[in-house]
Amino acid sequence: MNWNFAVVRGLARLTFAQQLILLAMLPAMVATLVAITVLTRQHLDNLTELMRANAQTVALQVATVAQAPIARMDRRALQRTAQSGTYQPHVQQVQIWSEDGEIVANSETMDRARGEGLQVVVPIVGDDGRASGKVMVEISLGAVQNARRSVWLNVVLVLGASLVGVGLAGWWAARRISEPIRALGKAVDRLGAGEAASVTIEGTSEVQHLQRGFNEAARALAESHRLLQSRITEATAELARKNQQLEVASQAKTRLLAAASHDLRQPLHALTLFSDGLANGETDPLRLQRIGHIRECVDSLDRLFSELLNLSQLDAGVLQPQWVDFPLDRLFDEISRNFRPVAEQQGLRLVARKTDLWVRCDYVMLSRILNNLVSNSLRHTLEGGVLIGARQRGRGVRIDVVDTGVGIAQQHQARVFEEFYQVEPSGRHAARGTRGMGLGLATVQRLAELLNTRVELSSRVNKGTCVRVLVRSAPAALPAPTVAALPVPENDEHCLTGLRILVIDDERTILEGLTVVLSNWGAEVLAAQTRAEALAMAERWTTPPDVVVSDLLLQGGDNGLDVIAALERHPRGIGIGTARLLVTGETKPDRLREVQSAGITVLYKPVSPRVLRQAILAQRAAAAQAVQA
Repeated sequence: MNWNFAVVRGLARLTFAQQLILLAMLPAMVATLVAITVLTRQHLDNLTELMRANAQTVALQVATVAQAPIARMDRRALQRTAQSGTYQPHVQQVQIWSEDGEIVANSETMDRARGEGLQVVVPIVGDDGRASGKVMVEISLGAVQNARRSVWLNVVLVLGASLVGVGLAGWWAARRISEPIRALGKAVDRLGAGEAASVTIEGTSEVQHLQRGFNEAARALAESHRLLQSRITEATAELARKNQQLEVASQAKTRLLAAASHDLRQPLHALTLFSDGLANGETDPLRLQRIGHIRECVDSLDRLFSELLNLSQLDAGVLQPQWVDFPLDRLFDEISRNFRPVAEQQGLRLVARKTDLWVRCDYVMLSRILNNLVSNSLRHTLEGGVLIGARQRGRGVRIDVVDTGVGIAQQHQARVFEEFYQVEPSGRHAARGTRGMGLGLATVQRLAELLNTRVELSSRVNKGTCVRVLVRSAPAALPAPTVAALPVPENDEHCLTGLRILVIDDERTILEGLTVVLSNWGAEVLAAQTRAEALAMAERWTTPPDVVVSDLLLQGGDNGLDVIAALERHPRGIGIGTARLLVTGETKPDRLREVQSAGITVLYKPVSPRVLRQAILAQRAAAAQAVQA
């Protein structure tokens, strides 16, 4: 089997012309060999029979002459008779045997070499018809051997001549057939390379028919290729135009969102500050209730703007994973603290199951993912609650966020992770007024891509939804990394007492709101709307402020980073002992990248008074440590 396979592979490597020549030579060679073998065998058999007949004749002659001497047992006469027999051509030996098998005469040739012989025995019959002895004649087969050698020499010559003739004839026929096919193959290669190709009509009628068919097919293919190329060119131009339109639309969307977010964050930030100022020292229950309603509206707007900010940060590419190992239970506890009051306010349960699993991930990004998922579940759950749990899955950890909410229909499940896509609420859920902007799950999907993981969703209408996030596991033996967190100050209305804070913002209402809030906390507030005002204050103050809180975008194209840098260069300006804090409502990608590269802590408007207070205390503590170092 292996030999046959090797033969087939060897034949497959031959060219078409070589196969035709081989196909012509093999039958001719086999036929010639068979014919020569048969004829040679017949010739040699005839020659052998002729030699046998010659030996038979000599033996009969010797037997006739030896009749009388053997009757007298005249050994000398018998010897002469035997010797006379050796004089015949090709005879090598003559023996005369008595009736009882005794050799009474023996003669061998001495003048020529002995070789392979053929023995013939005939009886010596007397006059009375009785056998009185036997004659054995051995005749040489040298002539047969010589004839055999001569025949094989002739066989080789004839076979060689026939193979040469057949080979030449086969080569001529193969060339006549293969040359047009080879030319046709080259034309096919050119056609495959996209070039125009045609072949000359020549050769046998069958080959000519094939060549004509190829030329017609090549012309049709060239025409189709021309039409296809034209359509591809048109489609490419159309696609480029569509892509340009999409790019323009995307840039316009980003600019619109950034501009709208920035312009609306400014009054919202001021509203946040003033609402806190109204609540400070207020004891009237009715007014406190109205202030609480104002804060609820502010919080709702804050969530919407936070979704826009998250999307803008992802578009800007300023978020990069910081891989650390940490216990998952710590994150679950944080989520439970943040959302348990919200769940209880809605009459729902929030369960975060304890786990001893550790994961390797970006703590902040995973926290934002789970926060968005839990917030979304609470928003769309009317009764029951939300469960957060984790399970080991091979080399990873699967985090499940399961709710008993209204669920998502099958036709919407593939699109809920798209930006601004929302499933229309109905019934009691529609009456609750919890409709967002459709960016929460889109942000989850984008953050999951940054973490090189995936988010899976399964849901049934009126039964609930389960969202799964797969992250890498980490060994629990590793020490827990420190996760940066802002210090939580005591609930003290005068926690900033003694601090001098310079506030820079081009919006008068925001300056007033910050002045009210910071003053209520015991701080001494210096307010400036422009760079010139801030530098003028630097000329007058005896000691620099402890904290500088500046907006990013100021009047006349100026920005807070440049103002802070100018204060650092001023002879009486700020030094390393002054904490720096940026507060901005900007969401443009280029601005976000600029803020990130500045190395200054940034808060995004609207900023709640609690977060602002935490940031000021944290930056003040960091500045004090820098001075001591």
